[in-house]
Amino acid sequence: MENIKLFCVSLGCDKNLVDTEKMLGLLNGMGVVFTDDETEADAILINTCCFIGDAKEESVNTILDMARYKEEGCCKALIVAGCLAQRYKQEIIDEIPEVDAILGTTSYEEICAVLTRLLGKAEEHVSCFHDLSELPQTASKRVVTTGGYYAFLKIAEGCDKRCTYCIIPYLRGPYRSVPIEALVAEAAELAEKGVKELILVAQETTLYGTDLYGEKSLPRLLRELAKIPGIYWIRIQYCYPEEITDELIQTIKTEEKVCHYLDIPIQHASDRILKRMARRTNKEELKERIAVLRREIPDIALRTTLISGFPGETEEDHQELLEFVDEMEFERLGVFAYSAEEDTPAYSYPDQVPQELKEERRDEIMELQQEIAFEHCESMVGKVVTVLIEGKVADEPAYVGRTYMDAPNVDGLIFVNAEELLMSGDFVRVKVTGAAEYDLIGEVYHESAQ
Repeated sequence: MENIKLFCVSLGCDKNLVDTEKMLGLLNGMGVVFTDDETEADAILINTCCFIGDAKEESVNTILDMARYKEEGCCKALIVAGCLAQRYKQEIIDEIPEVDAILGTTSYEEICAVLTRLLGKAEEHVSCFHDLSELPQTASKRVVTTGGYYAFLKIAEGCDKRCTYCIIPYLRGPYRSVPIEALVAEAAELAEKGVKELILVAQETTLYGTDLYGEKSLPRLLRELAKIPGIYWIRIQYCYPEEITDELIQTIKTEEKVCHYLDIPIQHASDRILKRMARRTNKEELKERIAVLRREIPDIALRTTLISGFPGETEEDHQELLEFVDEMEFERLGVFAYSAEEDTPAYSYPDQVPQELKEERRDEIMELQQEIAFEHCESMVGKVVTVLIEGKVADEPAYVGRTYMDAPNVDGLIFVNAEELLMSGDFVRVKVTGAAEYDLIGEVYHESAQ
């Protein structure tokens, strides 16, 4: 497949992005050339998402947009992979005939064989679906698409929780951990490419290892990853609160490379709604875990995600959630208006909340969180923090970077004024001099000058 030009679109979450990067690694090993111009592409690959309605719509629109290049461009093979492909295989085949191949969520390692078959014109259409209990094995090196200084490390696939609003277990299968040796090898390879920050992701990171080793093994994995030369930060996302152990807290506290940052999606704070969601925690337990985290790691930055307008949510439930957000003062917080997904239990709940009210409640929570976040940024003024430099501000003696409190693409930034030359990927000590809404402003801190 020498000199075949491929254009790729990766949609949805960072876990999906890892799958995309692995597919690109396989194709790269076959001699495929990557292009950022869809009009000149011989093949187009779309890795789709369908977690909520907006994501589904974006995926469908992207497929329709790319389908045009079968007529208008050079495209001879249009391949659709990922969650939308897994969920709506037949609908895609029936309604978008321009699609030449569909790959399910556990069959992405077949990408080279599928593309070879399509370009060889052996078949009109290829569908490739493996059992959802499989864990794809790809030995090829990933093509990192995140700019080089950070990369996502997917430590497990699937989920066993079955929250009533969530379609993911039906599309991604049961929880399967990637063996520690494989993750350490992958992380070492990423470090050799210049990656300095590893962001651990899974549908749920806290249950890592229970299926392979008979116990929660995230602390053990963190200790192994921390030994890798060249890795400076390790960030943990998607921690279910009820699974956060004291051992995990102590590992975050004592392992220098592990960021004092935790992403804990709690979804709600009303016990009645949490129960309807089939969440395995209640408000008092949430408060207790958060209190322990803040007591043990006083400078920890906590991020959470909430759902507004879940079926049956009353004004009283919403007010309870607002009070909880006000009391907990999460450093980072996002809210989704509930999206009814067919084939999930909550889809058929009779007491659906009107869309307008869901969005009103979402906006009200975000307005409150904005105040909390801005106050938190103001409280950082005068402090000295370590910053990972990610780029330069055009025509200004200033750079843009992130602190340990900020995950890429979802959290804030810090703008660093510096007369000296800084390089992307550098870690620099910075004194915070100001705050601008969700972002910070600072200057390079020279201890000798203080």
